[in-house]
Amino acid sequence: MDAWALKFGEKPEPGDLIEIFHIGYKDWAIYVGDGYVIHLAPPTEFPRFGSSKMFMFLSRKAVVANDPLEDVAWGCLYRVNNHLDHQYRPRPVDEIIGSAKKMIGDKKTYKVLFENREDFVTDLRYGWPRCKLVRPPLV
Repeated sequence: MDAWALKFGEKPEPGDLIEIFHIGYKDWAIYVGDGYVIHLAPPTEFPRFGSSKMFMFLSRKAVVANDPLEDVAWGCLYRVNNHLDHQYRPRPVDEIIGSAKKMIGDKKTYKVLFENREDFVTDLRYGWPRCKLVRPPLV
């Protein structure tokens, strides 16, 4: 068993959703292999604030980035969490990864409740953006 499995329980496979537990918020990324993830990151046109996820929240801007998972996690815990596999069929892995890689460098609108990190990765995996943060209203 490798270090990943010993430390985190499940080794990620390409196309897996990665849930990252930062202090005060959760981050999401899609695993693309070789220790890398594609995720929404703060825009680089603001280099003074580029490492701040809070700036992404305040500016409502993000860029699609491909970075080592360890760098994105910043030492925080993370896990594989394909939480919607029981409701939706995941797209083929080559489509997930191909779609994600085509987006690298794209600028995106970022909103906490819609167009957020979880929406971004679930759209890649299932072809449909879904976020546990937002629930349909009760009738």
